Amino acid sequence: MAAESVFTWAAPPIKFGPGAVDEIGYDVAQLGVRRVLVLTDPGVAATGLPERVVETLRSAGLEAGLFADVHVEPTDVSVKAAIAYAQESDWDGFVAVGGGSSIDTAKAVNLLTSYPADLLDYVNKPIGKGLAPQGPVKPLVAVPTTAGTGAECTAVCIMDFLDLKVKTGISHPRLRPVLAVVDPQVTLSLPPGVTAATGFDILCHALESYTARPYDDYDRKKPEERVAYCGANPISDIWIENTLPMLARSFRTAYSKGDDVAARTDMLQAALFAGMGFGNAGVHIPHACAYPIAGRVPSGYHPADYPADEAMVPHGQAVVLTAPAAFRHTYASNPSRHLRAAQLLDPSVDGPEEDRLPEAIRRLMRDTNSPNGLAAVGYTESDIDDFVDGALKQQRLLTIAPMPVDADVLGAVFRESLTLW
Repeated sequence: MAAESVFTWAAPPIKFGPGAVDEIGYDVAQLGVRRVLVLTDPGVAATGLPERVVETLRSAGLEAGLFADVHVEPTDVSVKAAIAYAQESDWDGFVAVGGGSSIDTAKAVNLLTSYPADLLDYVNKPIGKGLAPQGPVKPLVAVPTTAGTGAECTAVCIMDFLDLKVKTGISHPRLRPVLAVVDPQVTLSLPPGVTAATGFDILCHALESYTARPYDDYDRKKPEERVAYCGANPISDIWIENTLPMLARSFRTAYSKGDDVAARTDMLQAALFAGMGFGNAGVHIPHACAYPIAGRVPSGYHPADYPADEAMVPHGQAVVLTAPAAFRHTYASNPSRHLRAAQLLDPSVDGPEEDRLPEAIRRLMRDTNSPNGLAAVGYTESDIDDFVDGALKQQRLLTIAPMPVDADVLGAVFRESLTLW
């Protein structure tokens, strides 16, 4: 086939700034909907913000309901429960209030209530059938309360499949929210541990999309075959070039001084910018590795500032644990990109060129008290074969890597990630 000559890029309209969330009733009313379901998780519900959103919607003349049982790091079981709840009534639209867990759950609820089917029918191949939605879905407005996932901009929803012990999801342009309402004030109460984990999700979104296989390195696709993740492209690159400096100046401050409005604003903008970058270019090895890491958590690991009643490796943490090793392996595919990313993230980093980006990541991890590799969260060498098997199932992501990725490469990345410093 001929080389691809077309790339696609899309993002929702955005409303950004302090007080933006208080205008959501007006914004949703403009979408022509009448009955709206707000989805959130118990932790965010406890802050009172989702109920505030419900009241704002009602003040605008809309009927609004609230589902507050979204599972943090959603599973196929929790997503099906949310879908079942939503199917008990007829909703014209949805509002997701929370981190990526709430926004991704709302995307799945929107899809499955618009076009009911078995969840696996829509899940990415080879785990599911990878079917496309049969038509447009209902309006979904996203209100992020963490600075990390960029889910308010993306066309993917991710979840753990418990029996399969792997994390994967659904990807289609129709899942993208129709509006992102981004208010820095709602993130001021985020604790340090959550700030760090979600911040590393931003970082890896930015670095993976910036170093992704270029869009014109693929075989030419028919219009109906083009997917949401099309590879590194000029527009996504612009957003990432602006994301990394914000992380460099504000990540550590947001972690240590959570009430710093300027730092929180930077982090939310960085999440948004990275979302507009990776939501079109895609992510690759660290995310593919993260899904099996998060899917089979050691029973004794409880990350700081997350719910203490269950073991988990938060998504952003799972991603960054293999990032230093992954970028060491991808360096040769495009040295100038890796060096540019390292310079934007930490201009003071030096040493061997292939280790500059990994070292910039490690410095940030150390400064935010992040786990020192897979061993620090309870994994051992004996887990690597299962990790490799799980990561190999993420072909949707591995095809975006700037180099061929097989079991040997993944095994090396996981082994090098057992201890990072």
